[in-house]
Amino acid sequence: MNYNQLISLLQPLYDSRESQAIVRTVLEEQFGMTLTDIVCGKVNELSSESERTLGEIMRRLQAGEPVQYVLGRARFRGQEWTVRPGVLIPRPETEALVDMVVAAVGDRRGLRVLDAGTGSGCIAISVALERPACEVSAWDIAPEALLTAKENAQRMEASVNVVRQDALTATAEGRQWDVIVSNPPYVTCRERVDMARNVADHEPALALFVPDDDPLCFYRAISRYAAESLTAGGQLFFELNPLYAADTARLMRRDGFSEVAIVKDCYGKDRFARGTWDCKKQ
Repeated sequence: MNYNQLISLLQPLYDSRESQAIVRTVLEEQFGMTLTDIVCGKVNELSSESERTLGEIMRRLQAGEPVQYVLGRARFRGQEWTVRPGVLIPRPETEALVDMVVAAVGDRRGLRVLDAGTGSGCIAISVALERPACEVSAWDIAPEALLTAKENAQRMEASVNVVRQDALTATAEGRQWDVIVSNPPYVTCRERVDMARNVADHEPALALFVPDDDPLCFYRAISRYAAESLTAGGQLFFELNPLYAADTARLMRRDGFSEVAIVKDCYGKDRFARGTWDCKKQ
């Protein structure tokens, strides 16, 4: 098949622009083709073995599987991350959350940073790489996430302590953290019908969805834990559902956080919350 035929195979699932982007990603990352190679028809010069590989990739893509899972990797913050089914694919907007944490840490040394619900490890590892003077820990409960985060940390030579811990049941053991960051599940079940099928049907429900009647369950648990475990002036950062941004901010203030702010993402949506632990309120 030529380039245009490959694109057409995906158009029942994706629009023309996205189909083109996915096919280009496959040809560039899996087969090492440049844009010039693609335009000049190098797709038609693949070996028999490469043709078979491409055919299997296209079958998986036509079934709606995200290209990141098919290739086993995703791009985030200029790095290539291992991803696999059972682990949430890193999103570009989450890079802004990393920016916020990195800016808050600054050039201070020895700060203890926790990423609650680490998934692929993209937040924790990025912070560890960009602020190596910090002590970074990462929690998750899913075996696939723990394995993937450890693999990514090892491959990128990042010093991150990856621990199996359920953020919903964590118990504070003193004021051991200076920064806590989390991108927890925040999509309600009722929103699932409006999601792209490649996301809703293939990415892990455990990392995506929360009950319709308790959409802030993770935020409530993590905020309470943070209030009991952050040092004075410590900071809490969340990625959140824009539908519940104001509720999240109220929750944080109730738990004793001051300077609570909602921050928009690159698409203009209320996507992040930040707050400072105010020991004077207790």
